[in-house]
Amino acid sequence: MNILITGSSGQIGTNLAIRLIDRGETVIGIDKRQNTWTDKIDTRIADLTKDDPSTITDDAKFDLVVHLAANAKVHELVEHPERAMDNIAMSFTTIDYCRKKNLPIVFASSREVYGDIHRHITSEAEADFVVAESPYSASKLAGEALVYSYGQCYDLPFLVFRFSNVYGRFDNDLARMERVIPLFYDKIAKDQPITVFGRDKVLDFTYVDDCITGIVAGIDALANRNVTKETINLACGQGSTLVDVVAIVSLALGKTPNVTYKPARVGEVTRYVADIGKAQKLLNYQPTTPLTEGLVKTVEWYKKVAPK
Repeated sequence: MNILITGSSGQIGTNLAIRLIDRGETVIGIDKRQNTWTDKIDTRIADLTKDDPSTITDDAKFDLVVHLAANAKVHELVEHPERAMDNIAMSFTTIDYCRKKNLPIVFASSREVYGDIHRHITSEAEADFVVAESPYSASKLAGEALVYSYGQCYDLPFLVFRFSNVYGRFDNDLARMERVIPLFYDKIAKDQPITVFGRDKVLDFTYVDDCITGIVAGIDALANRNVTKETINLACGQGSTLVDVVAIVSLALGKTPNVTYKPARVGEVTRYVADIGKAQKLLNYQPTTPLTEGLVKTVEWYKKVAPK
């Protein structure tokens, strides 16, 4: 297959592109920045808020599009809400490109669309499109709504994946974006104090290899039209706290952390454990890496790439 990946220089995009290339697929990536991890991906530098994918890719022929490009980090989009509008613009540009080219699309959404789950809503049918907890979640709800409308009006084949706290290789570019696990690793390794926002948060951390396996299964199912027009949670299906993360990372490093606890920040989800039954049924998705194993693997990878 010939596959276009937007956001191909990010963590999920890099891992996905490498997996697909290694199994013989042709991949072209679009991103606002060069990939700092690998030169295996044919990456076109562009801004999807204003650039047309046809022009960017020299109107190359594709079999499927995976749309991952987005400004992430909930709290950062609370501080910079204009970035949420950019997410919506990038989604529209990509989805409409797929309409024009009659291409199936895999759309990357987020567990953030469920909001702050005091109600413990985790099944795909129950996201509340009326209430958005943050500009980021609003941008993902808007993107999903566009996908669904194009499926309805233009019979566009699609899969929507709702990811949950994906971690692992290629996620420790702290100069570009602070992500909680690489940030904790960095500070604990340097014996620096860390702040945990939300001691009682329960989140569903997904090791990147499990996430990529699920996406690839979805790509194959969508390309063959075995599964289409579905919204699917891709997660581990197990809840853990940030206290658990700190403890496992500290143990793997042989360090004693200096931790301060503060309340969760505005817009952040405080409880989410995914219902992954639909992914298991439709894609035979079986995550195999619990947090205790995945974080140890992640710490070992961080050690290899950390500046000496």
